[in-house]
Amino acid sequence: MPSQSDPDRYPEPPETVRLRPALEKLPAYVPGRPAVDDGARRFKASSNESPFPPVDAVRDAAIDALAGSNRYPDMAALELREALGTKHGVDPSQIAVSTGSVAVSGDLVRAVVGEGDEVVYAWRSFEAYPILVGSHGGVPVQVPLTDTFEHDLEAMAAAITERTRLILLCTPNNPTGPSLSTEQIEEFLARVPEDVVVAIDEAYREFHDPATVAGTAGIFRRHGNVVLLRTFSKLQGLAGLRIGYAVAHPRLARALSQVTVPFGSSLPAQVAALSSLRGEVQEELDQRAEWIRQERSRVFAALRGQSWELPVSQGNFVFFPVGEDSAAFTAFADERGLVLRAYGSDGVRATIAEQEANDLLLEIAGEWRGR
Repeated sequence: MPSQSDPDRYPEPPETVRLRPALEKLPAYVPGRPAVDDGARRFKASSNESPFPPVDAVRDAAIDALAGSNRYPDMAALELREALGTKHGVDPSQIAVSTGSVAVSGDLVRAVVGEGDEVVYAWRSFEAYPILVGSHGGVPVQVPLTDTFEHDLEAMAAAITERTRLILLCTPNNPTGPSLSTEQIEEFLARVPEDVVVAIDEAYREFHDPATVAGTAGIFRRHGNVVLLRTFSKLQGLAGLRIGYAVAHPRLARALSQVTVPFGSSLPAQVAALSSLRGEVQEELDQRAEWIRQERSRVFAALRGQSWELPVSQGNFVFFPVGEDSAAFTAFADERGLVLRAYGSDGVRATIAEQEANDLLLEIAGEWRGR
């Protein structure tokens, strides 16, 4: 019997299906490249992944959960939402769980953005924003970052129109690193109409200096149009399991539950996330976060010593504003065993990874500066 994969025996029929015209304008999401497996020692510092595997107790819980994989997971993720509700001091119904905070962001767009409605966000920021907005018929309104690679909140406020339905604030900002303070966010919110949703994307919150991190819990309680986005992908090391959540006010939380993909968060992901919230696991995660902060400070200081002028990062990464040299810099690093992430002609992001990888980054950066 001929193979169905044989193109000579089974040619592809012509496709006459109709696709949405909006797809032609969508940018493609470019993930961080993996390190090439060529036998040499290489490091991947292109995806802001944790250099640590999941905590043992979390890994074991996820493995044990596989025994029940013949059954659908709890679509409501009730146990996890109860734990997160306790953590954030809200009713469990105000927690919306999905496959990473990026998926929750997509749910948010579906819930509040109609055809032709506008979504305001800084640029450059998280690569998925224009894809999520455009794919659902929204109009992206990209507001350039300041010269110091921070959100230009004045310009963002000025960009709000009658068609604005959603504003995305990424703090710390990915890929550049600067963060927003409580005061900055409050002053900005004072200029936002109360019917416009403001999402505070805090995927990297755990890596922020605890002494200066924005008080978003209080901001959430003071503003009925604010929603918080969080993830288990970064510090918790669960990027491969895909789980994140939103903390929303009741009406918006119900809307998010209406538009999310049913059974989106898998059983192992829910169990792993729940295990990550336990006290003894949190203690270990806090130690890991402190290690990342110390490594970031060490790397940043060394780079400053090499005369690099970098934006101050509060994430688990640093950003090199090398402009048109972005592709050349990533190729230079790749040749020496370190995979970084270029952002067009804006710059290059390097994850704070294993200490050996961070040392290699400093070596490469110094060599680049000394050319």
